[in-house]
Amino acid sequence: MSVLIVSSWGLTKMSMVIVTLKIMPESPDVNLEGMQGVVKEKIIAFAGETTMEIEEEPIAFGLKALNITFAYDEDKGSPDDVEASLKEIEGVQSCECTGVRRALG
Repeated sequence: MSVLIVSSWGLTKMSMVIVTLKIMPESPDVNLEGMQGVVKEKIIAFAGETTMEIEEEPIAFGLKALNITFAYDEDKGSPDDVEASLKEIEGVQSCECTGVRRALG
């Protein structure tokens, strides 16, 4: 009698994580187009080339927030690192993670 042992160790594919971040500028006078360029660079540095969606959300009195949704491999770690780096951008008042989901498959 022979026994076949199959192990999936090392073959497990990590899931994709879909993150949504909300960035609030300091004032309505902040150049959102310029900010978007820096945001994209920092997200690509963290996640690599990825699908990204950026939407402007009107808040009040001309102030608009940026809602950014992107996906990355789960093995890259927590989105806290990219959130912290986005808070350092000139003109950013706050950056908040508003959604994290796992995409299986």
